[in-house]
Amino acid sequence: MKEIILNLIEQGKYADAKIEIIKMNVVDIAQLFEELEQQKLLVIFRILPKEIASGVFSYISNELQRYIIESITDKEIKNILDELFFDDTIDFLEEMPSNIVKKVLKNTDESTRNLINQFLNYPEYSAGSIMTIEYADLKKEMTIEQAIKHIKHTGVDKETIHTCYVIDEFRKLEGVISLRKIILSEDDLLVKDIMKSDVIYVNTHDDQEKIAALFKKYDLLSMPVVDNERRLVGIVTIDDIIDIIDQENTEDFEKMAAMQPSEEEYLKTNAFVLAKNRLTWLIILMISATFTGNIIRNFDAVLQSVVILTAFIPMLMDTGGNAGSQSSTLIIRGLALGEINLKDVFKVLWKEFQVSFLVGIVLSALNFVRIYYFEKIDLFVSLTVCITLLFTVVLAKIVGGMLPILAKKIKVDPALMAGPLITTIVDAVTLIVYFSMAKWLLGI
Repeated sequence: MKEIILNLIEQGKYADAKIEIIKMNVVDIAQLFEELEQQKLLVIFRILPKEIASGVFSYISNELQRYIIESITDKEIKNILDELFFDDTIDFLEEMPSNIVKKVLKNTDESTRNLINQFLNYPEYSAGSIMTIEYADLKKEMTIEQAIKHIKHTGVDKETIHTCYVIDEFRKLEGVISLRKIILSEDDLLVKDIMKSDVIYVNTHDDQEKIAALFKKYDLLSMPVVDNERRLVGIVTIDDIIDIIDQENTEDFEKMAAMQPSEEEYLKTNAFVLAKNRLTWLIILMISATFTGNIIRNFDAVLQSVVILTAFIPMLMDTGGNAGSQSSTLIIRGLALGEINLKDVFKVLWKEFQVSFLVGIVLSALNFVRIYYFEKIDLFVSLTVCITLLFTVVLAKIVGGMLPILAKKIKVDPALMAGPLITTIVDAVTLIVYFSMAKWLLGI
């Protein structure tokens, strides 16, 4: 289908291309637009029905959104805004420069303009910045028959109607009720008789990470957002939460790899920006690694006495770094999912000690067989390496498990306490243990 459409566009048969395009899902059309030249894209965009065009607009990249808004007329902008869900409008405007925002706001009525400005003033990554105002609300005094008529009358413009929110005359949230329950109830029952008054809700200033955790905990498809007076001001829907989870996971992965997080796609990000995002932590880690060099220099006499010890330094440091990274990854993930809390610190400490001891024993035994029996290394040198390996694995896993919890305690992102940082710490500790053990066992 995509090849057929591209061929029709290349031949200038835009009317025929339109017939084929409107058969496609808006997400697929958005992907098709990413492959088109901008001028041809604009022609196709303008001939699409406005409801399809607005749907496609919400899925294309920020770069193409900006190009379209800069290229089309005020009337066409108004048509897009009329069809876009309100939260998609806010998401789009948050990524646009001020001249584009002004052009869009110029084509909205005063009440919509005031609402947009209010949303844009919410803190970034807060519930207020991601919510939508297009939800179904009911009054508790309504009968089920009246509620169904109200939903039919107002629901066509709502982003979702599967959950309805019950409010009083001051718009304070009083309960929730599912559309399924409404449809299956008797017509003469009142909404207040079947609504659920124990509502899970968030404040406009709550962080999006907290909201995502609540969605997961309670298996929600939408969640009401209230202000400080518990007035219902919007809802957050599951499609936005999926995007947030992807965003938070990407940010954690980047931090765990010692990079500054970036919201831009990799291929669309300038090389200088990518270098800047990586350089800061690389400089910090490079400088901190000088401590490792200082430790080796301080034990220079030990290395000169038993040169063979040098050959095992990479193995010990790599194993320690890998062991620490394993623990930190599990703990960071557990903290993110709410499976581990700050009060679990001693449970984590004990479990990591048990795991590290078992792993360390197995690794040390295998290494002793390899070093002593196959490589024919001196007994005491073999013992030095293997005992150090055991201590290294234990210390690395305990450090890897404790640092993310410590970070959470002091309100720092636990993802920062991941691979590179833990490896640097463990490397220094490993060398100190290694050379101290060599001096003791080898009598240097």
